[in-house]
Amino acid sequence: MGHVNNAHYLKWVQEAVIDHWRSLAPAEAVAAHLWVALKHEITYRRPTFLGDEVIATVLLEKVQGARAFYETVIRRGEEVLAEVKSSWCCIDAETLRPARLAQDVIARFFPVAATEGA
Repeated sequence: MGHVNNAHYLKWVQEAVIDHWRSLAPAEAVAAHLWVALKHEITYRRPTFLGDEVIATVLLEKVQGARAFYETVIRRGEEVLAEVKSSWCCIDAETLRPARLAQDVIARFFPVAATEGA
């Protein structure tokens, strides 16, 4: 039908979330932690067609224990194509076991909340 396969949406979400992590976390935290997806809930708003240029915007909603909860919005220009709620587990890169992030690392993702208490 000329539209992209559902797997493309998951690829875009994974790339956006990992890029978000790498852009805000300190290098030592990036090296020490991996992320695995636990759940994706996709609401499709409009079809995405082969050749469309899309942008995925991520928002980290909360971190709870070793879990992070993201919302990703995929757009073509101003048009919302899909909204994705996803949960991820932080994994220690050495032990491959779930790992909690240090508070100073988490604070980098919530700058407004960190400055409100100051």
